[in-house]
Amino acid sequence: MDPRITKAAHLLTHFCMQIKKGETALLSGSVLAEPWLKTVYAEVLKAGAFPIVRMSFADQEELFYKHAQKQHLTHLHPANASDAQNADVFLYIEAESNTKALSSVDPSRQALRAKAMAPLRKLRAHKRWALTLFPTAAFAQDAEMSLTEFEDFVYGAMFCDRPDPMKEWLKIKTIQDRLCKRLNSVDRVRIVATDTDIAFSVKGRRFINSYGVRNMPSGEVFTGPVENSVEGHVRFSYPVCRGGKEIEDVRLEFKQGRVVRASAAKNEDYLLKMLASDPGARRLGEFGIGNNYGIKRFIKNILFDEKIGGTIHLALGSSYPETGGKNQSSLHWDMILDLRRGGKIFLDGRLWQKDGRLA
Repeated sequence: MDPRITKAAHLLTHFCMQIKKGETALLSGSVLAEPWLKTVYAEVLKAGAFPIVRMSFADQEELFYKHAQKQHLTHLHPANASDAQNADVFLYIEAESNTKALSSVDPSRQALRAKAMAPLRKLRAHKRWALTLFPTAAFAQDAEMSLTEFEDFVYGAMFCDRPDPMKEWLKIKTIQDRLCKRLNSVDRVRIVATDTDIAFSVKGRRFINSYGVRNMPSGEVFTGPVENSVEGHVRFSYPVCRGGKEIEDVRLEFKQGRVVRASAAKNEDYLLKMLASDPGARRLGEFGIGNNYGIKRFIKNILFDEKIGGTIHLALGSSYPETGGKNQSSLHWDMILDLRRGGKIFLDGRLWQKDGRLA
């Protein structure tokens, strides 16, 4: 067995999930993630906890949206709620065989399903959880890499190619603790870049240090902007990859915290339908700053892309309660702005970051 798999399983079990004896861990992923699911399963057992595995098959989501009737889209089955209620911690392993499988699905059906699942996400949000990605050929193709190259990229981003991955993530924690201390004293944030000048308040909100405990890999700090404070316009640098679609050249204009104008060069109709999901979908739920300078390239997967050092991301939709954010929505949609070439962040009117580096 690749020794990096053993390191990844140990990291996910003991660092990300922080599993404790007697707890119940719900492990979910597709059949493609079997190498990780098996080794994590064994680690959970060795820790004296109880693993429950929910493994999906290839094309399951595609079949669901093809054949689902209205009640399937709008109803949360009690069995799903039972899983969430009984588990102490959750591990989600992304492992796609076809990242474009949902490209032809009507976005209104996806929006209905997202709304039905919102109570489940809310329940899980108050418990421990971790999200990661298993390297598959589909993800490698999106990243324009060979599978071997992509495996090296993923394990490297997790520090599983180093002697002690946990030690490396604790170094990230120390660096980001200092960033959070500074940011938690700020009122006004302004971001300036090409076709972008947007400002908002973070007064009274808390910046969270994401150092691998929930997202793996990680390397970001984030908060929830004051909901009605967002003003200005933004043009995002990379496509938004969501629901099997790529929404390119997204531009948003905000007034009094709400999106009043939105456009995209590709799949604009999908963007507008998602914004119409519910009232909270037109407001920002998250502002994040990527600090992982080991992730240098965009691979069309938000788990990695939002952590790229020198970028920021803004998420439309629901806030994370631990930040003090109050926006509620069935949507949480991250969009990335690259600041590494001429971008600037101002904190209370003073230049703080330029070209993706602290000024």
